[in-house]
Amino acid sequence: MKKNCYFCKWNTIPPVPIAANPQKQVVADGFLACSLLHLMADSYLTIQSASKGIYRDKGSKFLAFAHPVRTIDEVKELLDKYRKEYYDARHVCYAYMLDPDQTEFRANDDGEPSGTAGRPILGQIRSNNLTCILVVVVRYFGGILLGTSGLIVAYKEATADALRNAEIIEKAVMLPRTLRFPYEKMNEAMRTLKEINAHILSQYWEDGLCVIHCEIEKKYENRI
Repeated sequence: MKKNCYFCKWNTIPPVPIAANPQKQVVADGFLACSLLHLMADSYLTIQSASKGIYRDKGSKFLAFAHPVRTIDEVKELLDKYRKEYYDARHVCYAYMLDPDQTEFRANDDGEPSGTAGRPILGQIRSNNLTCILVVVVRYFGGILLGTSGLIVAYKEATADALRNAEIIEKAVMLPRTLRFPYEKMNEAMRTLKEINAHILSQYWEDGLCVIHCEIEKKYENRI
Protein backbone atom coordinates (compact mmCIF):
# COMPACT_ATOMS: atom_id res chain seq x y z
CA MET A 1 0.00 0.00 0.00
CA LYS A 2 1.44 3.38 -1.01
CA LYS A 3 2.13 6.08 1.55
CA ASN A 4 3.36 9.63 1.25
CA CYS A 5 6.20 11.24 3.16
CA TYR A 6 4.75 13.52 5.87
CA PHE A 7 7.06 16.35 4.88
CA CYS A 8 7.48 16.41 1.11
CA LYS A 9 4.50 14.15 0.18
CA TRP A 10 6.63 12.06 -2.17
CA ASN A 11 5.33 8.59 -2.94
CA THR A 12 7.03 5.63 -1.33
CA ILE A 13 10.74 5.50 -2.12
CA PRO A 14 13.01 2.46 -1.97
CA PRO A 15 14.08 1.37 1.54
CA VAL A 16 17.27 2.99 2.81
CA PRO A 17 19.45 2.37 5.89
CA ILE A 18 18.62 4.76 8.72
CA ALA A 19 20.71 3.41 11.60
CA ALA A 20 23.98 5.11 12.51
CA ASN A 21 25.65 1.75 13.26
CA PRO A 22 26.17 -0.15 9.98
CA GLN A 23 26.67 -3.39 11.94
CA LYS A 24 23.08 -3.10 13.21
CA GLN A 25 21.38 -1.68 10.17
CA VAL A 26 17.70 -0.89 10.29
CA VAL A 27 15.80 -0.48 7.05
CA ALA A 28 12.54 1.46 6.91
CA ASP A 29 9.95 1.58 4.19
CA GLY A 30 10.11 4.60 1.90
CA PHE A 31 7.63 6.62 3.99
CA LEU A 32 9.59 6.44 7.23
CA ALA A 33 12.99 6.70 5.57
CA CYS A 34 12.08 9.83 3.61
CA SER A 35 10.57 11.47 6.70
CA LEU A 36 13.64 10.70 8.79
CA LEU A 37 15.93 12.07 6.10
CA HIS A 38 14.03 15.36 6.33
CA LEU A 39 14.44 15.38 10.11
CA MET A 40 18.17 14.76 9.80
CA ALA A 41 18.80 17.42 7.15
CA ASP A 42 21.47 20.01 7.92
CA SER A 43 20.05 22.53 5.46
CA TYR A 44 16.81 23.62 3.83
CA LEU A 45 15.59 25.48 0.76
CA THR A 46 13.89 28.87 0.83
CA ILE A 47 13.79 32.02 -1.30
CA GLN A 48 16.35 34.79 -1.16
CA SER A 49 13.91 37.70 -1.35
CA ALA A 50 10.35 38.63 -2.28
CA SER A 51 9.05 37.77 -5.75
CA LYS A 52 5.85 38.20 -7.76
CA GLY A 53 3.74 36.20 -10.19
CA ILE A 54 0.52 36.62 -12.14
CA TYR A 55 -2.11 34.46 -13.82
CA ARG A 56 -5.19 35.52 -15.81
CA ASP A 57 -8.25 33.52 -16.80
CA LYS A 58 -11.66 34.68 -18.12
CA GLY A 59 -11.19 38.19 -16.82
CA SER A 60 -10.06 37.16 -13.33
CA LYS A 61 -6.59 38.24 -12.30
CA PHE A 62 -4.49 36.40 -9.73
CA LEU A 63 -1.55 38.30 -8.24
CA ALA A 64 0.94 36.15 -6.33
CA PHE A 65 3.50 37.40 -3.80
CA ALA A 66 6.15 35.15 -2.25
CA HIS A 67 8.14 36.19 0.82
CA PRO A 68 10.82 34.56 2.95
CA VAL A 69 9.57 34.44 6.55
CA ARG A 70 10.73 32.94 9.84
CA THR A 71 7.89 33.57 12.29
CA ILE A 72 4.11 33.72 12.56
CA ASP A 73 4.42 37.41 13.45
CA GLU A 74 6.08 38.08 10.08
CA VAL A 75 3.28 36.17 8.36
CA LYS A 76 0.58 38.18 10.16
CA GLU A 77 2.30 41.47 9.34
CA LEU A 78 2.49 40.66 5.63
CA LEU A 79 -1.11 39.43 5.50
CA ASP A 80 -2.30 42.66 7.12
CA LYS A 81 -0.29 44.62 4.55
CA TYR A 82 -1.84 42.85 1.57
CA ARG A 83 -5.37 42.99 2.96
CA LYS A 84 -5.05 46.75 3.37
CA GLU A 85 -3.30 47.32 0.05
CA TYR A 86 -5.75 45.17 -1.93
CA TYR A 87 -8.88 46.02 0.05
CA ASP A 88 -10.93 46.00 -3.14
CA ALA A 89 -9.94 42.46 -4.16
CA ARG A 90 -12.44 39.60 -3.90
CA HIS A 91 -10.06 37.20 -2.10
CA VAL A 92 -6.65 37.29 -0.41
CA CYS A 93 -5.63 33.64 -0.09
CA TYR A 94 -2.36 32.29 1.23
CA ALA A 95 -0.25 29.41 2.46
CA TYR A 96 2.93 29.29 4.47
CA MET A 97 5.52 26.77 5.57
CA LEU A 98 7.75 27.47 8.57
CA ASP A 99 10.69 25.77 10.26
CA PRO A 100 13.46 23.80 8.52
CA ASP A 101 11.67 20.52 9.31
CA GLN A 102 8.55 21.73 7.43
CA THR A 103 6.18 20.73 10.24
CA GLU A 104 4.43 24.10 10.72
CA PHE A 105 2.21 25.11 7.83
CA ARG A 106 -1.20 26.48 6.98
CA ALA A 107 -3.38 27.06 3.91
CA ASN A 108 -6.27 29.52 3.77
CA ASP A 109 -8.97 29.82 1.07
CA ASP A 110 -10.36 33.19 2.25
CA GLY A 111 -13.88 32.45 1.07
CA GLU A 112 -13.05 30.49 -2.07
CA PRO A 113 -14.54 26.97 -2.25
CA SER A 114 -12.76 24.69 0.21
CA GLY A 115 -9.46 23.34 -1.10
CA THR A 116 -9.37 25.45 -4.27
CA ALA A 117 -6.95 28.18 -3.20
CA GLY A 118 -4.80 27.63 -0.12
CA ARG A 119 -4.13 23.97 -0.87
CA PRO A 120 -2.85 24.55 -4.43
CA ILE A 121 -0.62 27.35 -3.11
CA LEU A 122 0.77 25.05 -0.41
CA GLY A 123 1.18 22.30 -3.00
CA GLN A 124 3.55 24.45 -5.03
CA ILE A 125 5.57 25.28 -1.92
CA ARG A 126 5.90 21.56 -1.22
CA SER A 127 6.65 20.70 -4.86
CA ASN A 128 9.67 23.00 -4.68
CA ASN A 129 10.63 21.59 -1.25
CA LEU A 130 10.60 25.10 0.23
CA THR A 131 10.16 26.26 3.79
CA CYS A 132 10.32 29.51 5.75
CA ILE A 133 8.09 31.00 3.06
CA LEU A 134 4.72 32.71 2.68
CA VAL A 135 2.82 32.96 -0.60
CA VAL A 136 -0.17 35.30 -0.87
CA VAL A 137 -2.43 35.23 -3.93
CA VAL A 138 -4.82 38.14 -4.45
CA ARG A 139 -7.78 37.55 -6.76
CA TYR A 140 -9.70 40.15 -8.69
CA PHE A 141 -12.93 38.60 -9.97
CA GLY A 142 -13.55 39.01 -13.68
CA GLY A 143 -17.27 38.33 -13.70
CA ILE A 144 -17.12 34.73 -14.96
CA LEU A 145 -17.06 31.77 -12.57
CA LEU A 146 -14.04 29.49 -13.10
CA GLY A 147 -15.37 26.41 -11.34
CA THR A 148 -13.47 24.22 -8.89
CA SER A 149 -10.89 22.92 -11.37
CA GLY A 150 -10.36 26.38 -12.85
CA LEU A 151 -9.68 27.90 -9.44
CA ILE A 152 -7.22 25.15 -8.52
CA VAL A 153 -5.29 25.73 -11.74
CA ALA A 154 -5.35 29.51 -11.30
CA TYR A 155 -3.98 29.54 -7.75
CA LYS A 156 -1.44 26.86 -8.62
CA GLU A 157 -0.16 28.69 -11.71
CA ALA A 158 -0.03 32.10 -10.02
CA THR A 159 2.06 30.60 -7.21
CA ALA A 160 4.26 28.69 -9.65
CA ASP A 161 4.97 31.93 -11.54
CA ALA A 162 6.01 33.72 -8.34
CA LEU A 163 8.32 30.85 -7.39
CA ARG A 164 9.83 30.72 -10.89
CA ASN A 165 10.69 34.39 -10.49
CA ALA A 166 12.30 33.79 -7.08
CA GLU A 167 15.90 32.90 -6.35
CA ILE A 168 15.88 29.64 -4.42
CA ILE A 169 18.75 29.29 -1.96
CA GLU A 170 20.01 26.67 0.46
CA LYS A 171 20.44 27.72 4.08
CA ALA A 172 22.01 25.91 7.01
CA VAL A 173 19.76 24.76 9.84
CA MET A 174 20.75 26.81 12.89
CA LEU A 175 20.50 25.50 16.44
CA PRO A 176 20.51 27.62 19.63
CA ARG A 177 23.26 26.95 22.15
CA THR A 178 24.21 28.41 25.53
CA LEU A 179 27.78 28.04 26.74
CA ARG A 180 28.98 28.57 30.34
CA PHE A 181 32.66 28.32 31.15
CA PRO A 182 35.35 29.82 33.46
CA TYR A 183 37.76 32.51 32.34
CA GLU A 184 40.63 30.06 31.74
CA LYS A 185 38.57 28.32 29.04
CA MET A 186 37.90 31.56 27.17
CA ASN A 187 40.49 31.11 24.40
CA GLU A 188 39.49 27.51 23.75
CA ALA A 189 35.79 28.35 23.62
CA MET A 190 36.23 31.35 21.31
CA ARG A 191 38.52 29.37 19.01
CA THR A 192 35.89 26.62 18.68
CA LEU A 193 33.11 29.14 18.00
CA LYS A 194 35.23 30.76 15.29
CA GLU A 195 36.03 27.42 13.66
CA ILE A 196 32.35 26.54 13.29
CA ASN A 197 31.25 30.06 12.27
CA ALA A 198 28.92 30.40 15.24
CA HIS A 199 26.65 33.44 15.39
CA ILE A 200 27.05 34.98 18.86
CA LEU A 201 23.81 36.57 20.06
CA SER A 202 24.92 37.77 23.49
CA GLN A 203 27.81 37.41 25.90
CA TYR A 204 28.09 38.29 29.60
CA TRP A 205 29.49 37.23 32.97
CA GLU A 206 27.31 35.53 35.58
CA ASP A 207 28.39 33.95 38.88
CA GLY A 208 32.02 33.96 37.81
CA LEU A 209 31.31 32.25 34.48
CA CYS A 210 31.24 33.57 30.95
CA VAL A 211 27.84 32.94 29.36
CA ILE A 212 27.46 32.97 25.58
CA HIS A 213 24.17 32.58 23.74
CA CYS A 214 24.76 31.64 20.11
CA GLU A 215 23.47 29.84 17.05
CA ILE A 216 25.45 27.11 15.33
CA GLU A 217 24.93 25.14 12.12
CA LYS A 218 23.29 21.77 12.75
CA LYS A 219 26.20 19.92 11.20
CA TYR A 220 28.38 21.15 14.07
CA GLU A 221 25.96 20.19 16.86
CA ASN A 222 28.34 17.58 18.24
CA ARG A 223 31.18 20.11 18.57
CA ILE A 224 29.41 21.99 21.38
